[in-house]
Amino acid sequence: MPHDPFHVRQTLTLASGKKGTLYSLPALEKAGIGKLSRLPVSLRIVLESVLRNVDGKKVTEQHVRELANWQPNAARSAEIPFVVARIVLQDFTGVPLLADLAAMRDAAAKAGKDPKVIEPLVPVNLVVDHSVQIDSYNNPDALKINMGLEFERNSERYRFMKWGMQAFDTFKVVPPGIGIVHQVNLEYLARGVQHKDGVYYPDTLVGTDSHTTMINGIGVVGWGVGGIEAEAGMLGQPVYFLTPDVVGVHLTGKLNEGVTATDLVLTVTELLRKHKVVGKFVEYFGEGTAALSVPDRATLANMAPEYGATMGFFPVDDVTVQFMKNTGRTAEEVDAFESYFKAQGLFGIPKAGSIDYSSVVELDLSSIVPSLAGPKRPQDRIALPAMQDTFDTLFSKPVAENGFNQPAANLSKRYPTGRDGLEIGNGDVLIAAITSCTNTSNPGVLLAAGLLAKKAVAKGLKVAPHIKTTLAPGSRVVTEYLQNAGLLEPLTQLGFGLAAYGCTTCIGNAGPLREDIDQTITNNGLVCAAVLSGNRNFEARIHPNIKANFLASPPLVVAFAIAGRANIDLTSEPLGSGRDGQPVYLKDIWPNSHEVATVMKYAADPAVYQKLYSDLTRDLPLWNAIQAPTGNLYQWDDSTYIARPPFFDGDAPRIGDIKGAKALALFGDSVTTDHISPAGSFKPTTPAGQYLQAHKVAVKDFNSYGSRRGNHEVMMRGTFANVRVKNLMLPPGADGSRIEGGYTLYKGEQMAIYDAAMKYIADGTPTVIFAGEEYGTGSSRDWAAKGTQLLGVKAVIARSYERIHRSNLVGMGVLPLQFKGSDSVASLNLTGDETFDLLGINDKLKPQQDVQLAITRRDGSRQTVALLLRIDTPIEVDYYNNGGILPFVLKELAGKA
Repeated sequence: MPHDPFHVRQTLTLASGKKGTLYSLPALEKAGIGKLSRLPVSLRIVLESVLRNVDGKKVTEQHVRELANWQPNAARSAEIPFVVARIVLQDFTGVPLLADLAAMRDAAAKAGKDPKVIEPLVPVNLVVDHSVQIDSYNNPDALKINMGLEFERNSERYRFMKWGMQAFDTFKVVPPGIGIVHQVNLEYLARGVQHKDGVYYPDTLVGTDSHTTMINGIGVVGWGVGGIEAEAGMLGQPVYFLTPDVVGVHLTGKLNEGVTATDLVLTVTELLRKHKVVGKFVEYFGEGTAALSVPDRATLANMAPEYGATMGFFPVDDVTVQFMKNTGRTAEEVDAFESYFKAQGLFGIPKAGSIDYSSVVELDLSSIVPSLAGPKRPQDRIALPAMQDTFDTLFSKPVAENGFNQPAANLSKRYPTGRDGLEIGNGDVLIAAITSCTNTSNPGVLLAAGLLAKKAVAKGLKVAPHIKTTLAPGSRVVTEYLQNAGLLEPLTQLGFGLAAYGCTTCIGNAGPLREDIDQTITNNGLVCAAVLSGNRNFEARIHPNIKANFLASPPLVVAFAIAGRANIDLTSEPLGSGRDGQPVYLKDIWPNSHEVATVMKYAADPAVYQKLYSDLTRDLPLWNAIQAPTGNLYQWDDSTYIARPPFFDGDAPRIGDIKGAKALALFGDSVTTDHISPAGSFKPTTPAGQYLQAHKVAVKDFNSYGSRRGNHEVMMRGTFANVRVKNLMLPPGADGSRIEGGYTLYKGEQMAIYDAAMKYIADGTPTVIFAGEEYGTGSSRDWAAKGTQLLGVKAVIARSYERIHRSNLVGMGVLPLQFKGSDSVASLNLTGDETFDLLGINDKLKPQQDVQLAITRRDGSRQTVALLLRIDTPIEVDYYNNGGILPFVLKELAGKA
């Protein structure tokens, strides 16, 4: 019999007359357990999972009572065990996760257990979207060429995925060339409401990509976690998190003519970063929210990691139901979706005053103006008219003030590339990309880009051929509706031809620039620009030599490509001259809302979605041709892509004080997971490059760090190796600037962080990392934590952490510690040549207790300060005591067999 201690399992009757059961939240409220109807909708959906999964062990009646009686502004110490309905992976994180599962099977077999005991207990979908790179562009065969190169580079990984599909019953793969994980999730994987054994329950998930939150746009509770946490969720562990604050965002009014969803999200990102919503749920409500389309909601939800929230949630309403119909869900699924949410009292966008939130942020949609964000962070919004002044000012400002520290006189200089008579200069746009899940899932802005392109072509405007222009849609549906609306052709004429289905430029797969252009940038230290419709623009992410990166709506991406430079005021200066020789302004070609609405019907045809998602391997001969091994255990070989990870080797660690530690690096503020985790390309001279050459891999076959995430030897060599990361242990140059790149000092000698780490391990010396505010901002990147652990780092000590990375450090058995009060690297005058003891660590740790940091300086003087232990929950203590989440889960599963 199902466990129903609160007697709330009730009959659900669908509109069709079909019957099932549900765990009723209204019945729980009626039983006096809490004032549930005043709880934020997102919390109620989490509560339903807790209620339905009570087993008296991991999920208890007390957990139900605590969450049902959530108070908007209470101290947050209780943890919620959240059992999710499914897991979504992208391929960069999915491959190492699959490698871990395969290694766990090896460990189970070695212990005399049936390897099949290691099996995902919830459905898992891996979507291959991070591997394709833009090698070819502005070419009718670009898609074919880029996919051919993708398979050439990644066939070993794809063989491994195909093995996983046959080895694990609940593991499914969406092949390359279908779309971006979040759009595929929105259009296809999310079915609204799930049912099992007659019980209906909401679709919930975690995903191994920060932007999993995009699914919040259709009322699905889900967020990004590291691959480490996702693995535990797959293997039957609840996802544990501290009871959150819930910030209500009250949207009023409506967007003005000419303002896009992208302008809205950049404004909200700026606003909520200032409101400090890190680690909190954000829930949108009010009449302005109700008036937004689902793609606009999904675009806002997608950017939750950029504003720092765990989620950006939109409740289900009639608009959501219509979206489910438009995207080809079956009549039975739509009926279950609508009937379930109505029966649970969860249907409709809440009105002002109807919900108790921790705090409320007000935003009048009519105040939004056309905007971009950059040049280095997504929260740094720039109103369109201010682009020229902002760029020109930042050009000469100090790096500490987000600037580029360049002489103002260089702004007007042009530099010959030596080819085609081309000259380039500071501020030139060299990459213009319609890319990433954020906007390529939104028909409103994509159709607007197509309409703008059509008008531009009609006026005779062109994009200079040296600008790398790309269109990488979020799914094949996009190509279909752009084609049907007659807008793919004008985009192609401007250079925005179909180049790939995948994250591409936004994830760092922009591909190479023309060699002469690249050389001219590096020879002259130019600050050139990329304009992209992505969600991230951190340093060195888009292209290692493009220093100014601006997020913008797809129509603005096209406009800036035509203009050819970022330091321009498009509200007053012409984009260029038309074929009649007259100046053409942005206002002359900007589409109005009526024009967009007229073509919107092409994006709402259920038959298109059903056709394209009915057979995921149709028209994919490269995928179908891959031969994969079979069997329950993987036969490891000498692949430089896939290697058996070492996380299950050896005994559980001894938990105790860390003594005699040395600093591996001292970092400043806003060190992102892009700085920590290996990403993008790497050079032959790097430790990773040297490793591959020693294994007879030619430089041309290096591929990217991301594609080699299944090989820990490559990844640990690339940890902290970002070309822009600055280790403050290194002395500044004569001009006061810091050396960039993954270097440190070992006994006074400068070397790669990897090389120093190996020497410390050989010496038996533990190491620690110091950092400032917002350590680990950015994508979930489990290798940022895995690589840290494999380099022998025992603890990270920072001013503050981004949520996922802190959790991942614990998951890998690395202590996250936080400075208290005003203490920091600077206030303690740390230089990196000190010796450190961390005291008060034992196997009886308590969440968020104090740990003592004892600093011994070179002159023998000693200072002790208190640090906050950022192991936040009791289950995290268990993970740490077992050496991490993976050994903990293996021990538990093997114990049951």
